[in-house]
Amino acid sequence: MELTAWRTFVTACRLGSLSAAAAELGYTQSAVSRQIAALERRLGTSLIERHVRGVRATPAGEVFHHHALVVLKEIDRALTAVRDVPLGRPLNVGATPSLAAGIVPAAVRRLVDAGGPLRWSLSPGLSADLHDRVIAGDLDVAVVTDAPPGLPHGPRVERRFLGMDEMVVVLPAGHPRAGHGPVHIRALADETWVEDNTGSATLLRQHAARAGVTTDVDLGAADLPGKVALVAAGHAIALIPGVLAHALRTDVTTVNLVDPPTRGIYAVTPRRASHPSAGPLIDQLATAFGQHRQPSPEAMGPTVPSGSHPRRDATSHMR
Repeated sequence: MELTAWRTFVTACRLGSLSAAAAELGYTQSAVSRQIAALERRLGTSLIERHVRGVRATPAGEVFHHHALVVLKEIDRALTAVRDVPLGRPLNVGATPSLAAGIVPAAVRRLVDAGGPLRWSLSPGLSADLHDRVIAGDLDVAVVTDAPPGLPHGPRVERRFLGMDEMVVVLPAGHPRAGHGPVHIRALADETWVEDNTGSATLLRQHAARAGVTTDVDLGAADLPGKVALVAAGHAIALIPGVLAHALRTDVTTVNLVDPPTRGIYAVTPRRASHPSAGPLIDQLATAFGQHRQPSPEAMGPTVPSGSHPRRDATSHMR
């Protein structure tokens, strides 16, 4: 079958419109209609039906769409692999946003300095998503954390412990606690907190629960830069990974916590790793974490379950 028609059909399904598909693909609307009609004749069934607002897949079209996505993805991967042969396949690295902001690029820099030029790519993402992309073959290495809800286990990947990262609190530059030594969470429990993901919020609540206090996460942010921006503007304070502290903007500062919450950092690779630079990169990452005092995950003991009960104080802005 002509794969151009497959791509046209998938695009029309995604956009829900033949005219929109034509505009995106650079065809006329009549050309899009002809391609899909030819595909329907080849399959002997109708794939789309028209309605007032555009088009949608028929039941047969939904089945074909599922398989078409798989086929087209594999074809694109095959074409990319073939094109990369003369230059060497790039090392595809994934990392959580905090690790992608500094420690992973720095490790690649040391790898290049030691071994010469390297083609590579960096994809930020959440730990669970990166883990799945390693299994799918999209990533050669994923640098992830075991922050709640933790990392899944799978027979198709290998996991190497790199170190423990101590969480710190990020404050506006003019905050009264700025410049002080380690602070107990009890001194910050009544602050307004902002979080961008459930894992970090869970670590905060677990840490507060161990100290016998509760914390309120009153603001939410879409991502890590958004969370730090709210802190910089004086709206809240936040818990962030310690590895990120050196890469923060200049209008915020950090303070360490007494007995801080921690998260384990791991490198995840396919069980049958194929890229020759994956192992050396993991060694560079392990060296970077080894330069800091980091307890092993076994020494940390079991995670204390969250038992906090939200408490609000409408009279306090910077709680």
